Amino acid sequence: MPLVHLKDSLTHGVALWHVTENEDELRALALDDICPQDIVSPLKRLEWLSGRILIRSLAKQQGIQYKGIIKDQFGKPFLKDCAHHISLSHSYPYVAAQIHPSHSVGIDIEQPKDKLLRIASRVLDAGELEDAGTDIVKHCIYWCAKEALYKIYGKRGLLFTNHLKVRPFQLQNNGELQGAIEFDNVNVFAELHYIVETEYVLVFSKVS
Repeated sequence: MPLVHLKDSLTHGVALWHVTENEDELRALALDDICPQDIVSPLKRLEWLSGRILIRSLAKQQGIQYKGIIKDQFGKPFLKDCAHHISLSHSYPYVAAQIHPSHSVGIDIEQPKDKLLRIASRVLDAGELEDAGTDIVKHCIYWCAKEALYKIYGKRGLLFTNHLKVRPFQLQNNGELQGAIEFDNVNVFAELHYIVETEYVLVFSKVS
């Protein structure tokens, strides 16, 4: 399994995998996890299989038995018959996952692309837009951070611009983010960590 080493990520239950296998090789590694037939895209099938294998690996590291992944009515994934929290993200050829025994977690991986500038006004509020400017990497970090916050909340109805907030930050290769979920009576503060590489940006919950 081509796990990518992530500095300072192990304490947060995070793993990243660079997918190099074909589907037959992934099916052999996935054991009882069988990719649904309604996932017809070859790349999506690779992401689905590798995500399950990665979560299985994280579960083993935590000393818990992996029995598969189920989803609730909002589409949030959970481990079957296990109280640990998980989060998954795909951006082929990378798959990222996070696990924690007691806290809801969120992880997101994306590749910096020009489309992030085009959709920025639907994702960022005025202050975030000003801070990101035309820097695609910063836009990608904001996007990943809000996706991670959305996954932490785990329910629908959130607007990225109104309900998910990320404080302005100074861009580095590795850094911390201050995020918040503000929705109805919900007001949750969340610390996030980000990693910038040439091929991707990764943001995940900062938990211990």
